[in-house]
Amino acid sequence: METGAWNEAIDRMLIRMRDTAQRVGNSFPHWADPESGQWTVTADGDWTGGFWVGMLWLACCGTREERYRQWAEQWAERLRARIDSATVFKAVPFYYGGSLGHILLNDSLGRALAVQAAESVARLYNPALGLMPLGAEAEEGSHVGPAESSIDSLFASPFLLWAARETGNARMREIARSHADRVIELHLRENGSFIQSTSLDPQSGAAIRHYTHKGYSDTSTWGRAQVWGVLLSVMSYAWEPAETRWLKAAERGADWWIAHAPSDYVAFWDFDDPRIPHVERDTAATAAMACALLKLAALADPAKREGYRRHAEQTVDALVRRYLTPTSSSDPRVPGILTEGCFNKRPDSRSHDKRPDSRSHDAVTRHELIFGSYYLFEALHILAGKVDPKKI
Repeated sequence: METGAWNEAIDRMLIRMRDTAQRVGNSFPHWADPESGQWTVTADGDWTGGFWVGMLWLACCGTREERYRQWAEQWAERLRARIDSATVFKAVPFYYGGSLGHILLNDSLGRALAVQAAESVARLYNPALGLMPLGAEAEEGSHVGPAESSIDSLFASPFLLWAARETGNARMREIARSHADRVIELHLRENGSFIQSTSLDPQSGAAIRHYTHKGYSDTSTWGRAQVWGVLLSVMSYAWEPAETRWLKAAERGADWWIAHAPSDYVAFWDFDDPRIPHVERDTAATAAMACALLKLAALADPAKREGYRRHAEQTVDALVRRYLTPTSSSDPRVPGILTEGCFNKRPDSRSHDKRPDSRSHDAVTRHELIFGSYYLFEALHILAGKVDPKKI
């Protein structure tokens, strides 16, 4: 696809963003019915609210329309209540909802919120474990102990590395480096795939078991675990380029994805579900991997960059052509909806958290997911030359 096609897809997504802003009021979009466009929302953003704010920062960067910055600041301020939440996953909303605004637009509110949140994240560090455990208010916090880790928690490292550079906080930088080292070591398998979760001994920090609470089985490769491993390893490396082992981990994970992805580029929800191809795809994980590959195309071993770029372009092309709702009088859906996102294929019956917005028991398998939309939007901005993949 040429630059014009990437821009046309961005325009479609901007239509959906303006539609979303009208629909959700003061709440945060989380997932939506792809036919009606109706969002399920969260009041405080949960772990995904920052992706909506991140889309607004990107929209302002790409269009230079101040309304998107104003909206981003309004929703970013609503994340403030999450700063002291007892979970390492708060790194996610504040990186995309705060840090990204400062990186792209030098936004002072985004920086202030993100720095305050980063200080709170760093206080979760457990020296005995060498990392920041999930925390009591994590998505799985109702049934895990104080010494659990997951590849998802690697979000904390690029976030803290950004904050350490902004503030000159050497201790924060060391915490981020220790966390990245340990999380990658625990979750990267010998074959280049990533497992989602690990139980640790609270005293020694030794790994007790590896498992997944979201994938098909404890030995399978859940698509989103693979994505987080690759994306967050390369993002951490971008902020700390001396740590080449993180880059190598990202390359190994990306090479595994490319070798195992379907020929049409859009991954199934878990690579080892025996019912493939008669199971759900996951466009959200696929879009996030496209972003990871575009970052690797700028940062990896020069001999491998062209291959990563080509696979990313083919992936985004497949998502836009087959899964992004069109601007068409014959299609009643809102343009710019990324369909077929698989949030939670395996609801966890162990959880006692039955809130309407709880992720623990809702099977959401063929929906528009706000983080999937964010990553497709980011990838399109990179391909259109509007943002530098090394900086975000």
